[in-house]
Amino acid sequence: MIQTIDGLQFKQMVLHGAAAITAQKQRINDLNVFPVPDGDTGTNMSLTIGAASTELRKGEPAAIGEAASITAGALLRGARGNSGVILSLLFRGLAKTLKGQDAADGVLFASAMQEGVGAAYGAVMKPAEGTVLTVSRLASKRAVEAAAENNDVEYVLAEAVRVGWNVLEQTTDMNPVLKKAGVVDAGGQGYLVILEGMLSALLGEPMPEPEEAPVQQAKADFSALAEEELTFDFDTVFIVRKNQPEVDLGPLRTYLDGIGDSLVIGEDDGAFKVHVHTDIPGSALNEAQKYGTLELAKIENMRTQRDDLAAGRKAQSVDDLEAIEEELEGRGVAEPEKHYGFLAVCAGEGLATVFQDLGVDGVISGGQTMNPSTESILREINRVPAEVVFVLPNNKNIIMAAQQCVGLTPKEVVVVPTETVPQGITAMMAVDPELEQEVLLETLVEAVKNVSTAQITYAARDSDFDGFEINEGDYLALLDGKLFGTDQDIAVLLANLADQARDRGAEFVTLFYGEDVTEEQSQKAQDIFSRRCPNAELSVLPGGQPVYYYIVSIE
Repeated sequence: MIQTIDGLQFKQMVLHGAAAITAQKQRINDLNVFPVPDGDTGTNMSLTIGAASTELRKGEPAAIGEAASITAGALLRGARGNSGVILSLLFRGLAKTLKGQDAADGVLFASAMQEGVGAAYGAVMKPAEGTVLTVSRLASKRAVEAAAENNDVEYVLAEAVRVGWNVLEQTTDMNPVLKKAGVVDAGGQGYLVILEGMLSALLGEPMPEPEEAPVQQAKADFSALAEEELTFDFDTVFIVRKNQPEVDLGPLRTYLDGIGDSLVIGEDDGAFKVHVHTDIPGSALNEAQKYGTLELAKIENMRTQRDDLAAGRKAQSVDDLEAIEEELEGRGVAEPEKHYGFLAVCAGEGLATVFQDLGVDGVISGGQTMNPSTESILREINRVPAEVVFVLPNNKNIIMAAQQCVGLTPKEVVVVPTETVPQGITAMMAVDPELEQEVLLETLVEAVKNVSTAQITYAARDSDFDGFEINEGDYLALLDGKLFGTDQDIAVLLANLADQARDRGAEFVTLFYGEDVTEEQSQKAQDIFSRRCPNAELSVLPGGQPVYYYIVSIE
């Protein structure tokens, strides 16, 4: 049994732990369901502790206090996502207890583990049972008990890992979301994989290697998660450099808890890192800047990530804040050649062509299930050779991300709150470059009110919604963002939408057909609308959009 560990041994333990979770990160991603199945817990935890590995490899810290301090500092700066922040806090508490120590025995190491749990619980405003917090708390509790039985670090860590795995199996029944999906907590498993890797280092076992092929195991059933289980849309993470070391973050915690949930704040003497789920990420950033200087930020749309995974698609994510910062710093801003410029968001070559024909300066590829990040929108804004750039998000889940660009560029950014592609097209048709800026914005907003948008897509899962019994694979029709109907025959939905357009007295109807619709099928859709809307001017164009079979503009 190994009785004590020094800095070099601790370094090797962290390197082992990082390698272990890197090898199993996809398994952990597949388990991720809380609070939203964005499938990135394993990746986030792997990248977080990977940052510590990078720093530790730069030196040979002899004292455990020094090695733990290096680890904690790197984890804070490299923390990604809620799980990464909590992991950094667990190690920060560890470092606090080990500070100034040359070596640690079982009792000291167990005490350090408990200090880490205290730091993690203290940072989470509303701790939930059945999470990594539960696993780490009961594992550290056993560590303290084990240290009283045998003061060897090896024994203490082995017992903590053993009990941790037992607790992890119980998390399925502790948390209703996990129980519905039939899996254990992803963050808890990630933490135990790291601890087990650290124990392997003590036992002299070889460094884990990444898996070459996926291993069949429990995987979250995303279709079991209902819409109402997601309270807020945006996963918001940012780092602020403190104005002063002893700044009191209590008022900030209270404010952020009032506008969101899943709040975690980690800090050291120089900076603090926030993770919060909210509908108003801009307000969270503005409030935090009262305490220091904003350095990095990440905003992701959890609702579309959840829908992507439920439909078997890859969720779009921002993984590396430091890489984004470097990319933005190296990107120039186009010199203005005119006063007004226009930028549109859409998915599909046909739709992009329509916007380009209407005079937009740039098109950002994105939309439902592929919301572009604030950084990608900002990049395209900077490329527009104009003093004032009007941005047409064309999706309600992109509007707020676009609004975050205001103030981040020397160009003046004006976000037109278009929620659909037809609204964006109508807005561009109303552009008059001779108008004053405020009048032009009012004109575009007013024009958007005259268009209704219908969309036909598919059901990604079984559900009962708004009086409709929906089966996976059914066709769904949406009208102005609300569920209009569902059927196994797309022609039925097209006919009902055509009747709706006729009853509204539509003068112009445009059908944009998607990448999965053939010309023959689009002709049938055109025939349906022609028969039922004889007084409307009808156009049918290839949009090439994914997800939606048809996007219909009704004016």
